[in-house]
Amino acid sequence: MPQNRARPPMPRPKDTGPPRTGDDEKAVLRSFLDYLRDAIADKVAGVPEPAVRTGGVPSGTSLLGLLKHLAFVERFYFLGEDTGRWSATMRPTADDTVESVLAGYRRTVERANEVIDACPDLAHPAPRPPHRGAAPSMRWVLVHMIEETGRHAGHADILREQIDGITGR
Repeated sequence: MPQNRARPPMPRPKDTGPPRTGDDEKAVLRSFLDYLRDAIADKVAGVPEPAVRTGGVPSGTSLLGLLKHLAFVERFYFLGEDTGRWSATMRPTADDTVESVLAGYRRTVERANEVIDACPDLAHPAPRPPHRGAAPSMRWVLVHMIEETGRHAGHADILREQIDGITGR
């Protein structure tokens, strides 16, 4: 009679809980955003070609595309840069590499954090590209970016598990 053998467990990085934050609103919001930024960057790091750019779902969404898109979203909302066509932000080019997209994302996050840190009041407007209407408050942008980054980090969790079985944050 054949024996049922359990599959060996897949590698699983240490799961991290939510960040411990400061007491003020800006510190709480920025800490949660940074936590999610790190989560998605960690999901992309170390994934080999071509898996990192291969769509894992019928829409063609890939890990590299998600990270590239989030860098554009950060530049739009925190740095006031126009993005062009949003649909193009999800598609890595042939020249995009894991290293280049990760480095660009991290540089963008650094610049965005400088803007957040310099904002004296979260009710003040965030930067806005010219001709794009009234700017939302920095509070709204922080909450929106937590939602946007968290949603895409969840997508990245699924894509990464499909690639190599890695789960967890």
